[in-house]
Amino acid sequence: MIPESIVLAELERDALTEIVNIGVSRAASSLRKMIGDQVFLSVPSIEVVSQKRAARLISEREVTDLVAVRQDFSGPFSGRALLIFPETNSLELVRAVTGGELSAQDVLDMEQEALAETGNVILNSCLATMANMLRRSLTMTIPEVLRGTGASLFEVSEDGKTDGLVLFLYIDFAVRSRDIRGYIAMIMDLPSLAMLKELLGEFIERVVGEDGI
Repeated sequence: MIPESIVLAELERDALTEIVNIGVSRAASSLRKMIGDQVFLSVPSIEVVSQKRAARLISEREVTDLVAVRQDFSGPFSGRALLIFPETNSLELVRAVTGGELSAQDVLDMEQEALAETGNVILNSCLATMANMLRRSLTMTIPEVLRGTGASLFEVSEDGKTDGLVLFLYIDFAVRSRDIRGYIAMIMDLPSLAMLKELLGEFIERVVGEDGI
């Protein structure tokens, strides 16, 4: 059960979706420069769910193993950011990023490096934009590539004691006309989500104040 104190009101959810969309459009622009081709990214939905529910949401949608790029962030709100792809999509992404001209073996050899770089661009853009628009600063660790199931990526414990919450974003991702779906997830504890909610409230007040002039 999500505590009432951190449930996002409709306006807060809209504001966060807008902020994250600006972040991913900046990421798309950076990736476009990196690979010299059109990149489309959008975030159609945002939910706050338990770690267990986040793992289940991905397991319901994806039957293959998952690949994720992980970066921890700290500041006024802290947590762990994950950019997650189904394994089949991750190789498609590497082909797109490397121009589609490599052999199958070369794609596999380059996968780790290309994924880390792509994850770094996308997660950094999202988090830096959030921090900037909320007038705060965040520190991020270097990206790490992980593989596993939804349960292992979201660190769901068998004893049911997993109590973190996940800001869960589904992203549509198209590069070089390849449709690649993925997910951005930010695992945060209650104090961090409460702080994020507070900062979103301040952001909305600023925007409303400016519009009201």
